[in-house]
Amino acid sequence: MKIKTGDTVKVISGHYKGTIAEVKAVSPSTNRVIVEGVNMIKKSLKPTQANPEGGVIEREAPIHVSNVMLYDKKEKVASRVGYSVNAKGKKVRVLKKTGKEVKEAKK
Repeated sequence: MKIKTGDTVKVISGHYKGTIAEVKAVSPSTNRVIVEGVNMIKKSLKPTQANPEGGVIEREAPIHVSNVMLYDKKEKVASRVGYSVNAKGKKVRVLKKTGKEVKEAKK
């Protein structure tokens, strides 16, 4: 997948269109990503020993990767992603609009 955990993305369709946030998790097998604060759902929890009250929590649900674009904070532009080989001979991700190399997110 061209989107990785820790990338900043812009949601381009759906109820959260225009939201700029960070990717929390990626699922390549289902082509879905979990974006911070996007596609919030309410989930009921049964009471357990760790959480005796149970209750309702709100959390992010996955969205399809086609609904997000990589976002460059510096240039303030969302762009598709391509690949290029840098001077060191390493394959890197490149923003198609600006031609700049995508910095890897710190883990």
